Amino acid sequence: MAQKKLQRFADIKTFPNVLEYPVAMKGQWHVFFKNNNPVVLELACGRGEYTVGLAKLFPKSNFIGIDIKGNRMYIGAKKCLSENISNAAFLRTQVEKLADYFNPGEVAEIWIPFPDPQLRISKAKKRLTHPRFLRLYQHILKPCGFIHLKTDSPGLYLFTKRVADMYDLTIIEDSGDVYAGDEIIPELRIKTHYESLDIAQSKKIHYLKFTLPGEIKNIDEQLQKVLRHEEQLD
Repeated sequence: MAQKKLQRFADIKTFPNVLEYPVAMKGQWHVFFKNNNPVVLELACGRGEYTVGLAKLFPKSNFIGIDIKGNRMYIGAKKCLSENISNAAFLRTQVEKLADYFNPGEVAEIWIPFPDPQLRISKAKKRLTHPRFLRLYQHILKPCGFIHLKTDSPGLYLFTKRVADMYDLTIIEDSGDVYAGDEIIPELRIKTHYESLDIAQSKKIHYLKFTLPGEIKNIDEQLQKVLRHEEQLD
């Protein structure tokens, strides 16, 4: 297994659709993709199922899967190369460093499918819908750019709705049970490797689509107090 991982690390260094900690990429994604189409991110992309799936559905947009684990993104990157999917790429870096790679307003949308829910209150700041991260997204997103969360974690779903209420996010779509509806949009039919494993043994998949306000309130300590209070009630 270790040898396989090492080989994948070596391989992605030769892949033209994988960038590992690149420099001077701010404002240069239109050059990389050779077009001016909208840029959409998949955060904590893992194997990149959403990056690949969305790229197939929307050929007039460019998709970038972002993760720190190069051996996982190898799978999505290789699939794109083998299927000649030219509007998808992968960026190996930490989500916390997004502002190092994108100019303000350079990103049209962000997808966060099945992130680690970080359910312990002490790790709430690591949740990818925590205001700490929303401020990062606000810096690179176009005004009113959409953020999509798809998760099997009721805790993360409810937490994000709590954040939306406290920080004046605008929820555009809210589904507590994605697959219960008669008409499921194609992008929500995409399944990640994690979802297919059904580790959480969840009967429901939750989805939120929202936008950020012009300014995100500085009330993170208040949010933490609310979370601790709710934990005590449980």
